[in-house]
Amino acid sequence: MKCDKCNTELPEEAHFCFNCGFPVGTVKVFRSCTECGNSLSAVDKFCSKCGVPVQVIKDGGGEENKFEKDIPPRVQLGKNPKMILVPGGQFVMGAGTMNSLITLVGFYMAEVPVTQLQYSFVMGKNPSKLQGENRPVECVNWCEAIIYCNMLSRLNGLNPCYSIGTTTDLSQFEATSPVWKRVVCNFLSNGYRLPTEAEWEFAARDGRGSSPTPYAGNQNINQVAWYGENSGIRTHDVATKDPNNLNLYDMCGNVAEWCWDYYSPVLASGAQTNPHGPSSGEMHVKRGGSWLDDPQQCTVFYRSGSAPSGKSSNLGFRVVCSAVNDAM
Repeated sequence: MKCDKCNTELPEEAHFCFNCGFPVGTVKVFRSCTECGNSLSAVDKFCSKCGVPVQVIKDGGGEENKFEKDIPPRVQLGKNPKMILVPGGQFVMGAGTMNSLITLVGFYMAEVPVTQLQYSFVMGKNPSKLQGENRPVECVNWCEAIIYCNMLSRLNGLNPCYSIGTTTDLSQFEATSPVWKRVVCNFLSNGYRLPTEAEWEFAARDGRGSSPTPYAGNQNINQVAWYGENSGIRTHDVATKDPNNLNLYDMCGNVAEWCWDYYSPVLASGAQTNPHGPSSGEMHVKRGGSWLDDPQQCTVFYRSGSAPSGKSSNLGFRVVCSAVNDAM
């Protein structure tokens, strides 16, 4: 009998290698991570390189060692979003010290990004490339996210937030239609909508006005986010990483998230109250980083933009609603 780690010859009665101390005979050795190829010991619970959990099966257990491909979500997921109150407050938006002082009223934000189950229930289809009912929906453009919000509002007997002219039935318009330049949001409505960029950052920062951690309530990105170095090049079920202090999950990873605002490379300066972003533009804001991104792109400060008709497998969204609707 030989040691599986150092190949030293061992007596049959050995339980540990006398040369390297590696367990012998009692635990099967899973030699490499199926996600990143990293070498593993028999006692590893997580891959030291990419963070994917390892399920260790003893000899005689009736099956081989394997990776847990889908960790169960830590919250109960349903067809309607669970909304978390984000109390109002003030904060300096952005990573710099010269950016805008923002004052926000309170609002509700969904505990997790919109899942594929939730999207399919409302829209009757699942456009996601990386399928799984508890994974975040992706391959949804900005216009489709707006349509979803209005349809979800109607299903729940709430007043839709979005309109073009006199209509709130926006499903009739193609994403490339110029009429989308005329879409307006009634922020006083009790229905569902996309967060503004300021609301998104404030919520990701735990609703704190100063000294935010870079990764949604944590200094360690691996605790809160599925990103390029630990995702295995895919999305994961929502709520399988730690939440921030407001109990919001996946704010800094899994999929990036659409916001309402038009994108500008430079944040507006000066004091603002409940800002809604620029009055016009060609792109809309994306926040939060994704399974594809590096740590810098997953911080609570990082921002980018995309055309409203754009979609990808690392881009989804979550909903918010006015705190006037205290029935949430």
